Amino acid sequence: MAISGFAKKYCEKMFAGERSSLAETDPEFIEIFDNFAFDEVIAASALDEKTRFTAILAALLGCRGIDEYRAMLPAALNFGVTPIEIKEIVYQAVAYLGMGRVLPFLNATNEIFLSRGIKLPLEGQTKTDAESRLAEGERTQIEIFGEGMRGFAKTAKDANGEINKWLVDNCFGDYYTRGGLDYAQREMITFCFLAAQGGCEPQLISHAAANMGIGNDRKFLINVVSQCLPYIGYPRSLNALRCIAEAAKKHAGTENKNMVHHKERIPYR
Repeated sequence: MAISGFAKKYCEKMFAGERSSLAETDPEFIEIFDNFAFDEVIAASALDEKTRFTAILAALLGCRGIDEYRAMLPAALNFGVTPIEIKEIVYQAVAYLGMGRVLPFLNATNEIFLSRGIKLPLEGQTKTDAESRLAEGERTQIEIFGEGMRGFAKTAKDANGEINKWLVDNCFGDYYTRGGLDYAQREMITFCFLAAQGGCEPQLISHAAANMGIGNDRKFLINVVSQCLPYIGYPRSLNALRCIAEAAKKHAGTENKNMVHHKERIPYR
């Protein structure tokens, strides 16, 4: 089996002539992986290139794939993902993966940017301050998840301490309100963080439903999983598909309920 012509051309575009040392030490493996990841998987995709690489970078953060992230970040730049978008992916990952996992990726990103002549720091994207972050975080939560999130910061304080408030002012108020990525992109990368790290099924279902609510429908999410599969493996990919199916049921039920309420408000003619 030889590497396909399509896979060769795609790798050339990704890596601009650089050749993996694995092609010398593990040629049979590279044939299998390149033909799958850079031909068969891509042929099955309905995603544009920029979205594909945005999802892959987020998934590599989620699965702690730092070495592959170092290889794929330049490819993402070559396919049009901007430095600001990449930094926003890394920053938002802290809310879902923690600084303990993300710091090596932030350092790698800075090293690669500087090696390519990208001046740091990048243009600031902060849209909130100490006074506005809580209110803006709540507004963002409501826009993505619905009215049920109103007042969430004040719920379960005895049981959860300050964590529900921090979800509003830090996770959403500090990160989701930033420039560089829109809500649909931010919900997609959150889905990728959760799917790739595993063990977060309740949150993965919730964010799959949130994706559907803002336009990233079931087919789109399945496409995202398919493009991340070579990097996160089959178990977590299959688990993500199950969570998408669960979310789709809940989303359909919510839509049907809203349609019934809407019809009830319309007088019969």
